[in-house]
Amino acid sequence: MKSNAFGKERGWIELICGPMFAGKSEELLRKLKRLDYADVDYMIFKPKVDTRTFQTIASRDGREMTSIDFEDPNEILDAILKKEKIPHVIAIDEAQFADISIVSICETLAEAGFIVYVSALDRNFKNEPFDVTAKLACLAEHVFKLSAICTECGAPGTITQKMVNEKPCNYETPTVQIGDYETYTVRCRHHHKVPGKPTLECLKKFKTAYKQQKKIEKENQISK
Repeated sequence: MKSNAFGKERGWIELICGPMFAGKSEELLRKLKRLDYADVDYMIFKPKVDTRTFQTIASRDGREMTSIDFEDPNEILDAILKKEKIPHVIAIDEAQFADISIVSICETLAEAGFIVYVSALDRNFKNEPFDVTAKLACLAEHVFKLSAICTECGAPGTITQKMVNEKPCNYETPTVQIGDYETYTVRCRHHHKVPGKPTLECLKKFKTAYKQQKKIEKENQISK
């Protein structure tokens, strides 16, 4: 590794997060490719539950790199220790699918002096945070939040929308389902829908009252 590849600082976590189709894996691969020019050794890991690729992380623009698939996050530590030459950087793609212990693994690696790159979905289709990503966002030194494009209006798309027969899935639909364009799309806050999602009664009352108030204001402006 070249002497100034990472400056004097050693050991931290970088989180790349956002909805589907935002380019998270693409950004992770870009970061790793840059390391090649500085002769930095790295290892790449991915949860085995993500069956879209086998022992590979791939971006939708066609780039890919070989990875090690794991079931238990502790396998990451074992794989590192088996290397003849210990890497400087550990990269983990699709971390939201991993057991929550992946958070402690990342912390341990950073404290030991590794640079840890993590790519993960920030929220599920219900617009609720993935626990792994939420905790890493609090602990990481650097967080990069990406967005896609809302397929309804073209605004920044920040929430993954799960679809069935071209309609938004009900809240009770299983949270984790491995899929791609055939199952998911991206929406902005104002076009993301989750039928059947529980809402506090006080929030329902506020929304109803606010809409009524805006309607009255509009009518008053027209009458003037």
